[in-house]
Amino acid sequence: MREPGAGDRDRRPRGTLSAAGRGARVPGAHPHRRRRDRLARPGADLDQERPLRADRTTDDDIEDLLRRHAPQVLGALVRRYGHFDPAEDAVQEALIAAAAQWPEDGVPENPRGWLIRVASRRLTDRLRSDEARRRREETVAALTPADAFVAPPPGEGPTGLGGRAPSEDDTLTLLFLCCHPALTPAAQIALTLRAVGGLTTAEIARAHLVEEATMAQRISRAKRAVRGAEFRRPEPEDRDRRLAAVLQVLYLIFNEGYTATAGPDLHRTDLAREAIRLTRSVRRLLPHEGRVTGLLALMVLTEARTPARTGPDGELVPLDEQDRALWDRTAITEGTALAEEALAQGPAGDYQLQAAIAALHDEAGRAEDTDWPQILALYELLVHRTPDPAAALGRAVAVAMVHGPRAGLVEVDALAGASGGHYRLDAVRAHLLERAGDHAAALTAYLAAADGTLSEPEARYLRARADRLAL
Repeated sequence: MREPGAGDRDRRPRGTLSAAGRGARVPGAHPHRRRRDRLARPGADLDQERPLRADRTTDDDIEDLLRRHAPQVLGALVRRYGHFDPAEDAVQEALIAAAAQWPEDGVPENPRGWLIRVASRRLTDRLRSDEARRRREETVAALTPADAFVAPPPGEGPTGLGGRAPSEDDTLTLLFLCCHPALTPAAQIALTLRAVGGLTTAEIARAHLVEEATMAQRISRAKRAVRGAEFRRPEPEDRDRRLAAVLQVLYLIFNEGYTATAGPDLHRTDLAREAIRLTRSVRRLLPHEGRVTGLLALMVLTEARTPARTGPDGELVPLDEQDRALWDRTAITEGTALAEEALAQGPAGDYQLQAAIAALHDEAGRAEDTDWPQILALYELLVHRTPDPAAALGRAVAVAMVHGPRAGLVEVDALAGASGGHYRLDAVRAHLLERAGDHAAALTAYLAAADGTLSEPEARYLRARADRLAL
């Protein structure tokens, strides 16, 4: 994975998202402003969802908690009721209610159960209102889960009083549902980022360089396409067809978490950790699939560098300047073992090769100890497999590190048309021009890269490099 201006040292997986940062306090929530006061006011029926813990948490803690539970709650509602679109709206209303109530009253002892109960109420209320009075009782009976007559639904009911936790959350099943073969790859990615990744429609639209209204229509069509699909783990044959889309989505979610492509924060811990958690779940399902093991290795090895990526004031620190003593050595050991296992599980694919590159970076005790010839050889294999411009840019950087900055600039210039003037291309060009001694051209390229990114930490870093050259 690549830091801006140091792309030769840290390749970021392809398919970067362009997001708007954290945006609303509730991840992925629809505004529903007209209902917020009613949901949050004292005396509302939500006040019955106690007992609440006495301790208080910060707004950021609650936001992280809501983001983590949102796909699990949506999965539970879809599994129980089978109405994807109304279920998502009900979950958003429950998230809004929690964001209004929890900071004041405290977090429930069972936050997921609280959200499931509230969202279930909203969903059943909505479904009932769509039916004629004469069919209301019949509709309610049809919506009631069969196991409700013998035990509380998963996540509902206090511990020790008949409550039971699900044997596993429904997020993984929801992930495969969003990658249903009836959907196009673009629709699969958009729907999963919305339902599982917790990104807003605006963030997803920026990721795909389309208007928000266009993306909203795409997501709505995807929801309609999976309406009525059985909510269960796919059979092995079907699962294999969906796996490539599932892994690509997890890849994108992790990318956005590792380096947020817009907003004030460089790292979105909640997204990165959720991507790793889901990838571990997929690996438990498919322990001998090299692509899955390789993707998990890539994530773990990359995330291991996080403690050293920012300075005391939150400023970006490029890979070659990081204090490697701060890297998570336990994670590096795990990731390296996973990378070796992935390469032994079959022909080397994209994720396995990228994991091997990440392992070589992490194993170097100093930046100058990095085995660039071996990294270049791996990039040669990678670009032979994929037309991805990011892989080609990584190869260009490796060429510069092995054969000198001028050789790398030749490769970068050859990519200008394919990359469409992406700011990372300008950032790499600027870095190589600086190394080649052409400071005037490097300054211009740094400023162009800074103007092209929506990430505030990246923009500050790139402008600081330009200011240093202007002195």
